[in-house]
Amino acid sequence: MIKPVAYLPNLNGHVALVTGASSGLGCRAAEVLSQAGAQVVGVARRADALNELKQVHALPWDLSDRDGLGDLAKAAAEPFGQPDIVVHAAGINTREPADEVSAEGWDVTIQLNLAVPFFLSQHLVPSMKAKGWGRIVNFASLQSSRAFPGGLSYGASKGGVAQLTRAMAEAWSASGICVNAIGPGFFRTELTAAVFDDPERAARNAAQTCVGRNGEPEDIDGPLMFFCSDACAYVTGQVLMVDGGFTAK
Repeated sequence: MIKPVAYLPNLNGHVALVTGASSGLGCRAAEVLSQAGAQVVGVARRADALNELKQVHALPWDLSDRDGLGDLAKAAAEPFGQPDIVVHAAGINTREPADEVSAEGWDVTIQLNLAVPFFLSQHLVPSMKAKGWGRIVNFASLQSSRAFPGGLSYGASKGGVAQLTRAMAEAWSASGICVNAIGPGFFRTELTAAVFDDPERAARNAAQTCVGRNGEPEDIDGPLMFFCSDACAYVTGQVLMVDGGFTAK
């Protein structure tokens, strides 16, 4: 059961598209946006997991097909109208050591983590421009600025997300579209299962933060709502690290 949120901006009248909505922080984002009043379309490959989300329109889709992103944008507009909020939470981490990085692993990582946020947004931006209002939230990472073992492809993609966020803001914010990114610390999700399966490693990561713990799903609510609402009208092109101070030490 999703924990109740203490405070939410009013997103009534807005339509949100959330990728990676079947699990982890994408699932949390879809649920919270819905609680805030937005009509939400959740995108992921696993239809069964998507269908478990309450008050979220499930749109099963394979994001690895770049040529199909235009069709996805059209399909996302069918239930409620054109999305004016998009949260790019879908991601993959192949965890291949540098000497063993495969072309296949590299390509799928760059496609899902970096290409999809840009090209899907590119299809959605015209309707946001016409409205004069839009919010795009990318998901960066600790590896946007830090290097971790087995994270060469993932780190390259997430470093790219940080710069992509700035470039998208430069291109589109004059039309009322604010583009920002959230950089989560260590949250228990499918992507970080290998970390949390090792209690000692998880404890070391918690000790590295300033607050002394790893992230809980609800820790993402406030930053996400800020970036998806009118509150960030003068904030764009920023990467906000939601990491308990991990990158401050």
